[in-house]
Amino acid sequence: MFGDAEAYERFMGRWSRLVAPWLVDFSDVPDTGRMLDVGSGTGSLAHAIVERKVHARVVGIDPSREYIAYARSKMSFPDRVYFEVGDAERLHFPDASFDGALLLLVFNFIPDPKNALSELRRVTKSGGRISAAVWDYGAGVRMLRTFWDAAVCINPEADKLDEKHMPLSRSGELSTLWRQGGLDEVSEQSIGIKMRFSSFADYWDPFLLKQGPAGSYVSSLNQPSLQALRNEVKRRLSVRVETRPLALDARVWAVRGTVPNRR
Repeated sequence: MFGDAEAYERFMGRWSRLVAPWLVDFSDVPDTGRMLDVGSGTGSLAHAIVERKVHARVVGIDPSREYIAYARSKMSFPDRVYFEVGDAERLHFPDASFDGALLLLVFNFIPDPKNALSELRRVTKSGGRISAAVWDYGAGVRMLRTFWDAAVCINPEADKLDEKHMPLSRSGELSTLWRQGGLDEVSEQSIGIKMRFSSFADYWDPFLLKQGPAGSYVSSLNQPSLQALRNEVKRRLSVRVETRPLALDARVWAVRGTVPNRR
């Protein structure tokens, strides 16, 4: 039933769960009130919010019905969390209906981020925090950087697909957008985690699940090209024994800002 959602969990969802508590703490949203989780995916952020903010309630929206169904099936706090299908650029909620809004590893996938931020500001109360975090695709996620460097080494045409070109994933880009969007007290911070893999297969096999740009690229390769890419990734990671565990650094950029008083 949850094929794609479970594939996402294997590929990136397990790392989202590590980042989510950090984003909640950095956001400094109140312990009580109603929070909006935009791009709620498989539910990692909503879960972290209600765990750390014990009197808060969360509405999670995501465009994927499958992700919404998966998140509902896994949520440990059904009385405090509600998931529904929704679009970040066309929020159906009334003005000033949330005490805070958070987005985990999704803002750079929104087609019109300026419009989405305007919508988030509209539905968040004056004095409420709007926060987001995105992967540092250019240099800060070794899992993906190694993959794309290997892919481009073998096939230079792969550079146009490299996630290093992802918008809003470099230092200062989110905070600039937040200021341009009219938010006050804007602050940006890097958050680092360790991605721990039990073996090389634990690292490599999720790339075969057609998740994200990397998974799409892998699915386009014939078998000899795929084997060449696998070998080049192994070489760059200095993997000699595939059964040994790996630990790779990863970094996200997080931003927060405060909605000014409405006149």
